[in-house]
Parts: sequence; structure tokens; C-alpha cells
Amino acid sequence: MLRLSCGLLSLLMVGCKDPVDDDVVTPVVPPTVVPVNWAARADSAQAALSLGFWSPTGQYYLENNAGNADFNYWWQAHGLDALNDGYQRTKSADYLTRMRQLQQGTKTKNGNSYLNDFYDDMEWQALACLRAFELTKDPEYKATATLLWADIKLGWNEQQGGGIAWRKSQRSYKNTPANAPAAILAARLYILDRNPDDLAWAQKIYTWQKAKLVEPASGLVWDGVNRLGDNQTDKDWRFTYNQGTFIGAGVALYRATQQSSYLEDATRTANYVLNDSQMAPGGILKDEGNGDGGLFKGILVRYLTGLAVEPAVNATNRANYVSFLKFNGESLYKRGTRRPQFLFNTNWTALPGSSVESSTQMSGVMLLEALADLQARNAL
Repeated sequence: MLRLSCGLLSLLMVGCKDPVDDDVVTPVVPPTVVPVNWAARADSAQAALSLGFWSPTGQYYLENNAGNADFNYWWQAHGLDALNDGYQRTKSADYLTRMRQLQQGTKTKNGNSYLNDFYDDMEWQALACLRAFELTKDPEYKATATLLWADIKLGWNEQQGGGIAWRKSQRSYKNTPANAPAAILAARLYILDRNPDDLAWAQKIYTWQKAKLVEPASGLVWDGVNRLGDNQTDKDWRFTYNQGTFIGAGVALYRATQQSSYLEDATRTANYVLNDSQMAPGGILKDEGNGDGGLFKGILVRYLTGLAVEPAVNATNRANYVSFLKFNGESLYKRGTRRPQFLFNTNWTALPGSSVESSTQMSGVMLLEALADLQARNAL
């Protein structure tokens, strides 16, 4: 007992001593979090598109990075818009050079003309050219957009109650791809030139589009009507780019008129996309395959970003759109990108193979450029 008491006393006495250095616990320093540099990621994506998909002799974007040299007219328009993104962000003269090369190559491959049988294809080209003009003030881009717009307006007819036809050789089939982008184009031309005729066209096209091809309650945008000559609407064709172009039309017309109804339409459709399990399963935009479908998500991203940066959008919706875009961008970068080649998949949750189509690559570029733009605006 005596020994135990002395031992206990000794421990207590030791516990009362002044602490020495060995007794001081070094605080745990949390690891440094390096902010994501979306601009650097966009640079890598642009470099991959430029190096792996470009025809230096034809001066256009090849079908894929595996040597297929097929020419797709409307893909080139989105290639130009991706270059617009890069130039807007960096102001690098390299983008200006490639933009001019692409325009010449597109015209040459398209029979030495920018005119085309498909009205929607010409609309994409006109939209990209109009934006290139706004960025560079090069009058050639404006002249091309004006030339195309004059031809596009000839696609309007009263079959199906109005609307612009999908193509010149099939004038009774009307769809969202031929009308929503035309409304965007007309509204942007009005904003630029203040020609009331352009605004009248934008409103006429939009009114037909909304009445014929938009589900009123949800904002879901259908693809087309009378495709099979049966006056039926393709309600089962639910593509991301149709939602995107209608959102873009609403934003453009709101900016042209300040009428809140257009912005309400755009937010209704955008909220549908974010909350629909088929359109964005698990919060990631769905895989719409190769070919033309490879571009669909990029188009939705472009116009959803435009809505997200519109000052009149309420804070809750803005935060939701930015969060959605960022979630998709992180998934693409971490799960859908093959490195070091920096190739993108049609599925933004899985790695691509070694062969990728330029349409798919362009969508990835557009998403990373959109996030770089949001970051530059301090919106992320």
C-alpha cells in the first residue's frame, strides 16, 4: 500500500511539472486546396480539337481523329463557335487565324457556297458568324450571316400553321432545330442593328415554336411535326439541344424586348432539364451517341450558360444552373476524358475509346469553355 501511494504521488508530481517541448502537440495543417483552373482545362481541350481533328489541307474539322475525312457542314459551324469561345477568353491571334481558315474550308467543301439544303444547318452557321463578327468586327462574318438569314427566311411557309421548314426539299416538315435557332438569330440581329423587321421575325417564329412544339406545363420542347407526313408531333424525341435552343430563343428575345414572359419560358424549360431523370440521369446530361448527337449536349450547355449569366434570372435559379454545369464539367473531366490525349466521350461518366468524333469533342470543348467563362465572371 505504501509503495502504491508513493508511486501515485510520484505520478501526480510529474504531472505538475512545467511542460517541455516534447509535450506540445503540433497542430494539423489541412492540405492546401488548389482551385480548379477551368481556363487551363479549356486550353487543353482546344489543343486536342486543333491537333487531332483538323485537316490542314482542307481546312475543316474531320469527322473523327482516326482519319475519317468526311465533311459535316453543320459541325463546322459549332467548330467556329468553339473557336469564338477560345478567342473571347484569350484574345489570341491563333484563334483568329483558325477561324478564317475554317470559314474558307467550309465554303470550299460546301460547293463554294455557304448556302445549304438544310435550313437548320445554315442557322448554325449564321449564328456562329454573327458571334464572330461581334467579337472581331470583321465585316466578312456579318456579310455571311446576312446572306444566310435572307435565305433562311424563305423557309417560312404556312404548312403546319407556319414555321420554317427543316430543309428546302421537304417543306412540310417543321421542327425545333429549324425554328428555335432562327428565332435566336433574328433576335440577335435586331439587338445588333435595331431593324424592326428582324424583331418581327423573331417573335413570329418564337410564337409558332412555343405553340406547336413546347409542352405548356413542363416546358419540355418536342422535336418536330409532320416528319412522316401524318401531322403528328414527335413527342418521344426528347433531345438536349432542342431544350437548349428554346432556352436560347427565350433569352435572346428577353434581351431584345425586356418582356419577362420570354425569360419565364426559358427558366421553365431549363428547370425541366435539371429535374428530368431521362434528360439528365443522376444530374449528368444523357448520352445521345455519336454523329450529330455528339453535339447536342454542347448546344444545351451553351444556351443554359447564357441563361445562367443573365442578370434578371433569380439567385436560386442561377445557382442551380451553375451548380449543374459544374457537376457535369467535373464528371466529364474526371470520368469522361482520356488523358494525355484529352479526348472526350459521348457519355460524360465513362472513358472514351481511342477514336472520337469531332462533334463529341466539340461538346466537351464547349462545356469547359463555359465553365472557364463562369469562373472568369466569379460565378463558380
